Amino acid sequence: MKLENFPDEIRHFLMPKHKGNLVYRCLGCGKEHGIENLLYTCPDCGKVLLIHDLNFDHLKSISGEKWQNIFDYRKMLKIPALKGIYLFHEFIGPVIPLSSIIYLGEGHTPIIEANSLLQEKVGMKFFFKNDGQNPSASFKDRGMASALSYINYLVKDKHLSDILAICASTGDTSASAALYAAYLQPNIKSAVLLPHKKVTPQQLSQPLGSGACVFEIPGVFDDCMKIVESLSERYNVALLNSKNAWRILGQESYSYEIAQNFEYDMRNKVVIVPIGNAGNITAVLNGFIKFYETGIIDILPKIIGVQSKHANPVCNYYSEPDNKKRRFIPVNVRPSVAQAAMIGNPVSMPRVIHLVKKYINLAGEDSISFVEVTEQDIIDCQIAANRNGHIACTHGGECLAGLFVAIKKGLVSKTDTAILDSTAHALKFSGFQNMYFENKFPSEYEILPNKALINNPVLINPDELSKVPIPGKHLNESDFKIFVISISDQIANALDLKER
Repeated sequence: MKLENFPDEIRHFLMPKHKGNLVYRCLGCGKEHGIENLLYTCPDCGKVLLIHDLNFDHLKSISGEKWQNIFDYRKMLKIPALKGIYLFHEFIGPVIPLSSIIYLGEGHTPIIEANSLLQEKVGMKFFFKNDGQNPSASFKDRGMASALSYINYLVKDKHLSDILAICASTGDTSASAALYAAYLQPNIKSAVLLPHKKVTPQQLSQPLGSGACVFEIPGVFDDCMKIVESLSERYNVALLNSKNAWRILGQESYSYEIAQNFEYDMRNKVVIVPIGNAGNITAVLNGFIKFYETGIIDILPKIIGVQSKHANPVCNYYSEPDNKKRRFIPVNVRPSVAQAAMIGNPVSMPRVIHLVKKYINLAGEDSISFVEVTEQDIIDCQIAANRNGHIACTHGGECLAGLFVAIKKGLVSKTDTAILDSTAHALKFSGFQNMYFENKFPSEYEILPNKALINNPVLINPDELSKVPIPGKHLNESDFKIFVISISDQIANALDLKER
């Protein structure tokens, strides 16, 4: 829809005009630093940063209802820079001109209601938000669109070139970083560090296909992250992990889309997210807080963070009820089908602690909970969801398993509506599904297949057939007719079909 065709009272607001004044704000010492250069930690105390808009209060001069109309009408525009996460430009990147924004189709992923059979099994209404339908097939594209758009702005504004973007990854970050960096060639190149043999073949193929330099490192993600941090401290590289506060900004769009999808009514809503490096839950919290503070939503939804028992440092921290006694202790992770969550020392943990306190102050003690689930429940729930028409990844299975735990613990009501984060596409983790069906999980995963969920192909090749089709060699008409009838009869018997 063309701009001139919108109602007069809304047309003026559709093109972003808010002049943001963004700074890096340290969560340790509280100092603020300019965004002219990329910073990942505070130069004074070394703690992590969040990006803060010093002009944020100006957004409150527009009513929440007006903002709702702006976003709903803006969604009808055909301007690429405003079609993705930057539909919410004033809240995500108000210093980035539209000409620098990278849009590859990220954002506005569908929210799919579970079918009646699965909802009956769970005992409440719930949806999957399919972030695997982003361009690189994961939620990471939200943050990468933000980080790379800002780098693109620096390239254009400061005439930079030959930037090397680098990240550590369990698979999804590397795929996303490589994709967006490839789009910005020749000014930006990418390199990714992966834990050796800890990434699925599908995920490994993605950065290779996008032309990134891929390095496999002994150990787990936490070890790769330390190397990337060392490189970013000693060399002129752009770090693209969630330590980069621009990544968090882009991922806040997840919250904004949920609010918009439910007509900005967050009453009796529960948002369930898996926790890996803790960037995603950080963004979800901050996104809802911003919409609440500007009156776009008038109530904050419940948030439930989920971790596997094989990688549960955040759950361990919040298992201590006395806030004064809580101490964050990294854990040694064990193998997990939720590979992106195999992180024992989340970079964004200080952000989580900071924002959880803020969220609770606004919404009450019961507004946020953390639960842990078994590997068995993660994979069982993923397969059960997909047997009911979804495309959930293992982390989507982790969220569904977390919902079962939350119901059992009384953390949610059966009158609530839950929105589960399926962070990536199911095809990225098809290898785990095959291991499940073939009962080939190594013992350290602690997974035994449920026979009711196993599904394997059946070879139909009757012994009495002496002649079958061979590629490049056709059967004669008589032999082919015998082949078709014989195979058809055997399939009919297997399916217990009745003749007409």
